[in-house]
Amino acid sequence: MRFINNIRNSLFLGVCGLFLFTGCSQKNVSGDYTKFYKDTKNSKINNSPQMHKYTMRPYNVFGIKYYPFIANIGDTFEGIASWYGPDFHSKKTSNGEIYNMHAMTAAHKTLPMNTVVRVDNLENGKSIIVRINDRGPFVKGRIIDLSNKAAHEIDMVRRGTAKVKVTVLGYNGEIENKNAPFEQVSKENIPPVQSENIVELEPLDIKEDKIISTNVTTPAVIGTTVTKTSPIANNKPKPNVVSSGNYKIQVGAFSKVEGATKTKNDYQKKFGNNLVEYEKAFVNGNVFYKVFIKGFKSYDEALRFKNNNGLNNSMIIK
Repeated sequence: MRFINNIRNSLFLGVCGLFLFTGCSQKNVSGDYTKFYKDTKNSKINNSPQMHKYTMRPYNVFGIKYYPFIANIGDTFEGIASWYGPDFHSKKTSNGEIYNMHAMTAAHKTLPMNTVVRVDNLENGKSIIVRINDRGPFVKGRIIDLSNKAAHEIDMVRRGTAKVKVTVLGYNGEIENKNAPFEQVSKENIPPVQSENIVELEPLDIKEDKIISTNVTTPAVIGTTVTKTSPIANNKPKPNVVSSGNYKIQVGAFSKVEGATKTKNDYQKKFGNNLVEYEKAFVNGNVFYKVFIKGFKSYDEALRFKNNNGLNNSMIIK
């Protein structure tokens, strides 16, 4: 726990002069978010451009590089939730606030700070609304780290984890606020496509966080890096992917077409011209170019391909 705490502190990145947030709770979130919206919009949160500039940058933990991204309101993510409490109470979060284990907040590896999300416990039907103000959890398969208070509200403290669905409700600490922070993607932040062994798809019984975008126009701010292993031999067969499938893996999104074109070309050399493409999309009036590996017939097939080929932080989309 102390080591993880050091990681969270390092993600603070020297942001100074930040506001504190005490948080509010809302037990009944069956669909009417009005009360929660009124409670939170008057709260003093750190939403400075400087904070977003630092927290939207790629970062590395345990040898894995994470690329913060923007999701559209209504997008959903399924996976395992965990919680953190006393060991982190009163310490700084990644955005420079002071962690309050009694507030309705959470940590997420890649969503922008102050994103408001609904968390549904799929094991008991209970729901909460929390604001993202920290980074984590850095454990495979886990997609969100709840405050102690938030975990209590959906009855997962004793067990420690729960299968959940996370739905994006808004940005800047407000529900239905669509003004996601925008950070220009610089050339030095474009993740390189490294050479690696390509593994043929085989039946695999694996349970991992299920990341599904409900809106295919949602770009990430930037794509994911592919883990470097050994170079591809020229006689290696291409992965067995049917190009007519409806599932695809988003491996990057760029503010400049040059970055998308280079990434597309690099992936085409590995996976074939018919499996990789990029699309143009708009977020808050800003143009992004998203790069996809397409053609998977099922979520499980896409997940096996993602795991076998080191696409650590890519997003599976239908």
